[in-house]
Amino acid sequence: MHEYMSRVRIWELTCPGLPEEVGRARRWTQDVLRDTSYADDVALIVSELGGNAVTHARSSRFRVVLSLGASALTVAVTDWGGGEEGPRVRQPGELDSSGRGLILVHLLAASVHITRHTHGHTATAHLLGRTTPGAEAC
Repeated sequence: MHEYMSRVRIWELTCPGLPEEVGRARRWTQDVLRDTSYADDVALIVSELGGNAVTHARSSRFRVVLSLGASALTVAVTDWGGGEEGPRVRQPGELDSSGRGLILVHLLAASVHITRHTHGHTATAHLLGRTTPGAEAC
């Protein structure tokens, strides 16, 4: 392999901050990852994090980045929303209609990190331990 080449594959999609764009990001994720064992779990993660960007951060846009290696996948969703407090795990009441999304993300991922930026937040989830055909670690 050429020294400047990598077998890690990276995809990026930027969407307007509209509710219907969350569905488009989910479908894009499923299409990109259709030949992997990650497709359904990552589509759910993108739905939850994209939904947070649109609904809670009221972001004008959000970006999804997928990075796929031999036995790991990283998904990052960045918003351009306001507010100091970013996405966080909540303890919703039994009758609450929201507040469970990040709990699901934490259950599906090996680790989840939230980073505050001057323009918003990035939520990054790492999924490990699945072999993906055709991808090798750097």
